Amino acid sequence: MNETQIRAAEVLKEHRESIDRLDAILVYTLGERFKHTQAVGKLKAAHDLPPSDPAREEKQIARLEELAVAADLDPEFAKEFLKFIIQEVIHHHEKHQDC
Repeated sequence: MNETQIRAAEVLKEHRESIDRLDAILVYTLGERFKHTQAVGKLKAAHDLPPSDPAREEKQIARLEELAVAADLDPEFAKEFLKFIIQEVIHHHEKHQDC
């Protein structure tokens, strides 16, 4: 490897280390988020509330799109990502309703 390739490999390694740290943060953050949504699901089930709240979901999606723009992230990607999470949360809430 020449000097330029060696430096590129070092920079690549630094980026990958940052990505690995950020992936860990994402996983732990999602874990923490789901702890709260599980508690919400149990609360809803205990009080016979519906597992989904479409009005809140719309507000959250709009909020996340704004955050995505501010973070220089594709808002459509952010919206689809949140929709995926919301569907998983609703699925968990429905499980609580069945208990």
